[in-house]
Amino acid sequence: MPIAPGLQQTLPSDAEHATLIGRVWQPAPAEGPTPVLLRGQQLIDLSAIAPTVSELLERPDLLAAVRNAPGTVIGTLDDALAQRHGLKLLAPCDLQPIKAAGVTFAASMLERVIEEKARGDSRQAQAIRRQVVEVVGEDLSKVKPGSAQAQQLKTLLEAQGMWSQYLEVGIGPYAEIFTKAPPLSAVGTGDDVGLHAESNWNNPEPEVVLAVTSQGRIVGAALGNDVNLRDFEGRSALLLGKAKDNNASCAIGPFIRLFDERFGLDDVRQAVVRLEVQGADDGFSLQGSSSMAKISRDPEDLVAQAIGPHHQYPDGVMLFCGTMFAPVQDRGPEGAGFTHHLGDVVRIHSERLGSLVNTVNRSDRASPWTFGLAALMRNLARRGLLR
Repeated sequence: MPIAPGLQQTLPSDAEHATLIGRVWQPAPAEGPTPVLLRGQQLIDLSAIAPTVSELLERPDLLAAVRNAPGTVIGTLDDALAQRHGLKLLAPCDLQPIKAAGVTFAASMLERVIEEKARGDSRQAQAIRRQVVEVVGEDLSKVKPGSAQAQQLKTLLEAQGMWSQYLEVGIGPYAEIFTKAPPLSAVGTGDDVGLHAESNWNNPEPEVVLAVTSQGRIVGAALGNDVNLRDFEGRSALLLGKAKDNNASCAIGPFIRLFDERFGLDDVRQAVVRLEVQGADDGFSLQGSSSMAKISRDPEDLVAQAIGPHHQYPDGVMLFCGTMFAPVQDRGPEGAGFTHHLGDVVRIHSERLGSLVNTVNRSDRASPWTFGLAALMRNLARRGLLR
């Protein structure tokens, strides 16, 4: 069942200084999604200045428009989190396609390849690592994808029989950018996230999600859970869609924090994204973290590879930046590693972005996605918000 995260586990530590926008489902007579600004604990209706978050983010006067929005209060954040009075907090994006960048942390990726090649033999792993260090130095995080140094590393790894398609996008010139989910399909904080019923090996992926305009301008950031089926993707890279895009398999929230004088892209570059998983049936507990400072491709580079002359997104895009966290802690038999159990509570937290909290369910048992683009257009037209 969905959970109701409280204010303290939802908002950034400096929420009083943050410009936070999101979406709330309103009851009748509106009975539909509405862009909102969080002002104190009140949710301020922004539909008078933009009917969708996508259109709102496109405004050249974005910060001024949001800050000067009429103070029409549609409820409190507590009400929306608890789903009282018909209010419900939604994922903070709408018309934007949801894209994701994979294999963006080269250091941890290469370590996994080294360990796999060594087959658990630490002496062999050390020998392979020494060979790699001769080429790239002691800090693998300094390898710049697409550089001459990366090409040297590729040649070495090929000679060792370690090259793979994941290394190609990890240190090659082109980032892996794939479609995580279609517009309007993401779930918000407090909702269930979904696993395909046939998956037996899966994990959460805690990430920063960039809010990008149609012109490729990064205007804010949120947190995301790029729920991943490791068994499907490991079976074949051609099953990436099945591994990544299932009902409720994409969570974003709790809000988009807009860039302003107190928070910007450099803060995102230094963000630490923490993960907590708490099992409901076995008492299992898992903690981990992913530091954006260790990312191999700068967020601006990822955006440039996702949107530009080669690919346009007229409604903007939400872009997952990837994670360095891959849980390996045994949950059951030794050597079996981690996989989700139904009922797991997953909390993804970053100090300046707040917390995204979801409960794990099966995709075919989570609430079905029924409110799509046609429903949104009809709803906005009925409310007189299309112009």
